[in-house]
Amino acid sequence: MFKKILKSYDYSLIIAIILLSLFGLVMVYSASMASAVQRYGVESDYFYQKQKLYLIASGFIFMFIALFPYKIMQSTKFLLPMVGLSVLGLLGLFAFGQVRGNAQSWYDFGFISIQPSEFVKISLIIYLSAVYAKKQAYINKFNHGVLPPLAYLVIVLGLIAFQPDFGTALIIGLIAGTIILSSGMNFKNITKLLLLGMILISPVFLVLQGEIFSEKRMERFEVLSDPFKDELDSGFHLANSYIAIGSGGVNGLGLGKSVQKLGYLPESHTDFIMAVIAEELGVWGVGFVIICLAFIVLRGIRLGMRCKDPFGSLLAIGISSMIGIQSCINLAGVSGVMPLTGVPLPFVSYGGSSLLQLAIAAGILVNVSMFVKYDSKYKQKQVEKEKNLKQQDGNLYQFRT
Repeated sequence: MFKKILKSYDYSLIIAIILLSLFGLVMVYSASMASAVQRYGVESDYFYQKQKLYLIASGFIFMFIALFPYKIMQSTKFLLPMVGLSVLGLLGLFAFGQVRGNAQSWYDFGFISIQPSEFVKISLIIYLSAVYAKKQAYINKFNHGVLPPLAYLVIVLGLIAFQPDFGTALIIGLIAGTIILSSGMNFKNITKLLLLGMILISPVFLVLQGEIFSEKRMERFEVLSDPFKDELDSGFHLANSYIAIGSGGVNGLGLGKSVQKLGYLPESHTDFIMAVIAEELGVWGVGFVIICLAFIVLRGIRLGMRCKDPFGSLLAIGISSMIGIQSCINLAGVSGVMPLTGVPLPFVSYGGSSLLQLAIAAGILVNVSMFVKYDSKYKQKQVEKEKNLKQQDGNLYQFRT
């Protein structure tokens, strides 16, 4: 049985995740070695060493979760503590959180900084998937099947918006929307949810309109048309990102030879790591990252479509959408398609919280893939075997009579 389970894992998905993570580790070292010394006054390999420790820890978490039957997560004994801890984690930020990037979103423990909203993403995916899977028999009853699970979503979005971290709130809202659209509810209920969402968002929008439409945030929209118009101020980030991408060309300048990371490109190892990849490795490096991310996302969606268990199906779709949405927002920001939101590139950008959360998500996705493949391969063989035995027994009975 154990050998059959090991054979059932989707090793192509595992290889894509490992390759992308290791590639990210190399690029974090290349992108951060100059800023580590110049900006932070630490050793050139400081961020590389920390990312390496995060990656090792993430590897153990990934292996544990991949072996952990995902169906256990559907139990109330698992869901209630998870939901409670996630809400308490967000509430605690208002008293003990550290401000970074104008948002009070971090716990600083000295040796590691934790961003609770990263882990809320995966807890929300698990919760919505579990509850909507249980409600499949009455998924189209608005008051009983649709509304109750969304109370957790509203609380989470409100707490994150008041940090304020509108980028993360937007991502969580889009992930939840993907799960809701995939849950099986009809168009009428989806329309009701959209109208209800607009009604709920309106008072929050009025309270936080000063933050949402602040001068600094509006500048992010204005620079999209021409970042070089004010390249020393509001357009500084995007202008240098363009220069990095343009300098790389097809083949790139070579690994470690980026010029823009030498103080010109802020956050070169986090938000703008793709600009450094484009400058150093050209189209080949960018293509490798996009192909790996696309493979993981499309593979996850395919698993969700093949999975016969509603919980596993929604989990796979939710996790895939999270990786896909974050990737698109990061790449769109770096290339100037949309304003910068400070969203890291999955598996590639520097960040402990992001990497640990992705390890949990990837472990769940791989575990779902194992059950899908096992059910389709070995259980089908078992059914056919039992069918053949019954047929043989029937033939033997006819022969005797």
